[in-house]
Amino acid sequence: MKILGIDPGLDRTGWAVLEKNGPGGTPKLLSSGLIHTAAGLALEKRLAAIYDSLMSVIASHTPDFAAIEEVFFSKRADTQANTTHARGVILLACEKRSLPISAYNPREIKKTVSGNGSADKAQMQKIVQLTLGLAEVPRPDDVADAMAAALCHMRLAPLKLALRNAGEAARSAAKGLTK
Repeated sequence: MKILGIDPGLDRTGWAVLEKNGPGGTPKLLSSGLIHTAAGLALEKRLAAIYDSLMSVIASHTPDFAAIEEVFFSKRADTQANTTHARGVILLACEKRSLPISAYNPREIKKTVSGNGSADKAQMQKIVQLTLGLAEVPRPDDVADAMAAALCHMRLAPLKLALRNAGEAARSAAKGLTK
């Protein structure tokens, strides 16, 4: 299973493709990078650059799923709006490639990956390094955050699938009883 983790941002969008073979497999980093757009460009040009770059990443690495960090609500409305715009084109790129998307809030990612929903950036980078067996702490933090989003999905997706299947089985059983 290959997961594309994404940390959205208008200025910097981090991405990472991780792979895990089987339920007990160890996650492995296949590739990662940063999509950077220049502040002087018009918004539509920056969004197009993010979209085009991400479409290229998806085409090159053919992930099975995408895990995207949800927008963190900050005190700066302009930053939040720009991140929301970037997230929109990221979701569009995934949809155009028929890539299933799961969104996780930053606290959920931190808690799932490190065990601490309040972990700071340095702690998260170190746990990502250790989990993936990387020689160095992943940088910049946007890329490390993308790796963490993918790791979060790898850990939570089997549980979500099991819960969904259990719910479907329960609904089917209930329908059988009402006939």
